[in-house]
Amino acid sequence: MNQETAEADRQLDTPIRNFSIRLSPTPFGARLARLLTAEQLRTWGLPLENATQIVADLAANAATHGRVPGRDFRLTLYVVADTLRIEVTDTRPDRLPHLAPAGSGAESGRGLVLVDSLSDRWGVAVGPYPRKTVWAECTL
Repeated sequence: MNQETAEADRQLDTPIRNFSIRLSPTPFGARLARLLTAEQLRTWGLPLENATQIVADLAANAATHGRVPGRDFRLTLYVVADTLRIEVTDTRPDRLPHLAPAGSGAESGRGLVLVDSLSDRWGVAVGPYPRKTVWAECTL
């Protein structure tokens, strides 16, 4: 067996874990997102602290800035190999997140500084209309 085949077989043995739920765009929904994340990661035997902080901020942003009456936001967690990907999808593609410049005193964007420091990478994907997904990835 060559090394490429052995590597492919090893990757097939690695389970892909995922969790997804729709939540109300309210402070309660944002809090529930954080609590459900902690429980799911505990079930998977993965570290909680950074991921729950990231979810807390992204879910609070979805409930505050991404809220559209009658439309939920979605929390998705999945693990592939050694990477946890966190996605929060809402229905306000017109309100894209941005980092607050250091020392700017800006009213919004400060939580994303935390997301930026706790994750290995993060970003925003727009679409399909009328959605946007803010995601963050953490190496486990």
